[in-house]
Amino acid sequence: MNRLILSLMLATVSFAPLSEAAAAPAKQVAMTRQAPVTVHYRSAKIDGVNMFYREAGPADGPVVLLLHGFPTSSHMFRNLIPLLADRYHVIAPDYPGFGQSDAPDHTKFAYTFGHYADMVDTLMTELGAKTYAMYLMDYGAPVGYRLALKHPERVSGLIVQNGNAYEEGLREFWDPIKAYWADDSKEKREALSNLVVLETTKFQYTDGVKDLTRISPDNWVHDQALLDRPGNKDIQLDLFHDYGTNVPLYPQFQAFFRERKPPTLIVWGKNDKIFPEEGAHPYLRDLPAAEMHILDTGHFALEDKLDEMAPLIHDFLDRKIAKQ
Repeated sequence: MNRLILSLMLATVSFAPLSEAAAAPAKQVAMTRQAPVTVHYRSAKIDGVNMFYREAGPADGPVVLLLHGFPTSSHMFRNLIPLLADRYHVIAPDYPGFGQSDAPDHTKFAYTFGHYADMVDTLMTELGAKTYAMYLMDYGAPVGYRLALKHPERVSGLIVQNGNAYEEGLREFWDPIKAYWADDSKEKREALSNLVVLETTKFQYTDGVKDLTRISPDNWVHDQALLDRPGNKDIQLDLFHDYGTNVPLYPQFQAFFRERKPPTLIVWGKNDKIFPEEGAHPYLRDLPAAEMHILDTGHFALEDKLDEMAPLIHDFLDRKIAKQ
């Protein structure tokens, strides 16, 4: 009995401080974390086609237009968008035949870079964007530069990531595509079929990357599922051919650089075999004030270098765009 009483007394002593602590009012802890950014997923009917786009950030913020490359979509910007949308009104469309946009039959719809630029132009007009900085990557470069030729006064700045505007940037990788430009035969067309298979899609994400654990395999699974849709191969082959129409416009793109002198940030993956580093440096001929950062990565630099690129991009926008 004495042992039982002693045990109960010890338990009372042990739990007393805990009870007192529980009864004491909790101290207020300051919450400093920023609320997550809301990204909206929308579509606009343009030329009879549903054009999907991601949108985030303050409606009255400076507009940043993100233009994706091949074979991806606005999905490539999924991690960058929230990092810019604290201050900027970010808009990232999918071209028809890519991502969540409609993909009409290639015999009934013109899959050309000129058409894409016109559709993006319509979208931006409908969204009330009077000026915009453009992030240009891969296919996004000719789409954006064509848009710049239409409305040079609307371009507040450029962020160029492995997006070509100089013939120095079209090297060995492009030889079979150049052959297709010169000879639009079935043989030359079918010779490019290997560019839309899983092995090539995965190559674009992994080649030239030092730490593959930073690259999510969801990327090529996502892109390949869309490439494998019925009829999409012909869409992509049409675009490979039409890319040749961009090259004669390079002198006009370069004249735009010289005449308008848009603030420019170049963030380029140096190990990219599709748009190699040789395509980055010529920009400085026409944009000598451009800020250039050559990164040790490949084609889709945002996948493994976001931690380096996002601060560079945000800082550039803060200094060059936000106060315009």
